[in-house]
Amino acid sequence: MRKQYHFRPSARGLLAWDVDRLVDLARDLPVEWVDLAAIREIDEPYWQGFAGAPLTCREVVEHARLMSECDLSYPIILSREGRVMDGMHRVGKALLDGHERILAVRLPSDPPPDFTGMAPDELPYD
Repeated sequence: MRKQYHFRPSARGLLAWDVDRLVDLARDLPVEWVDLAAIREIDEPYWQGFAGAPLTCREVVEHARLMSECDLSYPIILSREGRVMDGMHRVGKALLDGHERILAVRLPSDPPPDFTGMAPDELPYD
């Protein structure tokens, strides 16, 4: 699987966290059930296409494919404030399947980003 990053805009430029590192940091955290209604990203713009453009139909279909293939037994990773840092495709699948809750782990504090001020296509993906 291609390397993945969690992105968040900031005054310092785009912040990027290596999802592999987030998974390592979350490995031993307690798993809890979280109501899908509490996940703010569900009702906010989340995914975007190249350079921030709206998603193409092909890109939407790719997200739908990823949702259909993901495994809901793996908890999503939430920031200290409850923002999704990994697992939005699982959130989408849970919504599509009619679930009201999803398994999650919550980081006790947000780790520093791995990259600041770099565009997604400038990050290492090997």
